Amino acid sequence: MIKKRKAFIVGIKGKILTRKEKYFLTKYKPWGIILFSRNIKKLNQIKKLTCDIRNLFNDHKYPILIDQEGGRINRLKKFIDTNSLTGEYFGNLFKHDKNKFVVNYTIFIKKISNILNDMGININTVPVLDLQKKGSSSIIGDRAFSSNKRIVSKIGDFCIKVFSQQKIGTVIKHIPGHGLAKVDSHKLTPTVYAKSNFLFKNDFSCFKKKNSLFSMTAHIIYKDIDPLNTATHSNKIIKLIRNQLRFNNIIISDDISMKALKFSVKINTQKAFTAGCNLVLHCNANYKEMKIVADNSPLVNNFIIKKTSQFYKLIS
Repeated sequence: MIKKRKAFIVGIKGKILTRKEKYFLTKYKPWGIILFSRNIKKLNQIKKLTCDIRNLFNDHKYPILIDQEGGRINRLKKFIDTNSLTGEYFGNLFKHDKNKFVVNYTIFIKKISNILNDMGININTVPVLDLQKKGSSSIIGDRAFSSNKRIVSKIGDFCIKVFSQQKIGTVIKHIPGHGLAKVDSHKLTPTVYAKSNFLFKNDFSCFKKKNSLFSMTAHIIYKDIDPLNTATHSNKIIKLIRNQLRFNNIIISDDISMKALKFSVKINTQKAFTAGCNLVLHCNANYKEMKIVADNSPLVNNFIIKKTSQFYKLIS
């Protein structure tokens, strides 16, 4: 049952569940599991893996996530080549020929969704709603649709709608906006110095009133709002996401083991929950770290149970 699960998401090491991982999942009951290229070899294998995961929880709708954006973020590279199909490509298409964009992006989303549904994956961590910015870290780069906030917002709405029609949940990221970051948050802690008024009119506006059941935080310090904490660890930023950006669904932390977060895995986990994140994400499948995350994650609350039920209805 959903109410007996704990409020975290983890990755697994390989292409099958190990005995140790089965024990972990059965004991700690994470809310969901995220898969990567390391977990995927061929179609029958991944279908068996997702089936085995769901059998452990006796739940055929159990949340299984993947990060399948297109372009260079392609976990399905054994099945589909998306090198040229970047966010930037679709943003340019939208700008120059909206009709062609609608046809091509719909085909793209339906193709990805068909593969994910066949594999047993029901959440894709898209769309990227970060603005493309000159001079910023290349970690976003062509993953962003555009430097134009209206284009990013409109494509984001379209992406969420079409994936939802295909019974795939979406995760808007990296809320409230990664575009101005000068360094890669996988390696360092980015600090954005822009004033809050500018951020609300630009980067943050791309995330406003989005109809996605999930969002993922940015491990970024917005100095004018909270000079000490990244968004993931900032109660001020989480309140801003709730009140000003009007996001009323599940907030997931970005990977809690990324180097942008300067504390231990234990403290990173605790601070994310204290700030107001609903679920904590841990990706690297390090068993020792997974156990720390599990031990410091609460049981899902009524809010998460309600929103998970909405997700289950979406994918039915």
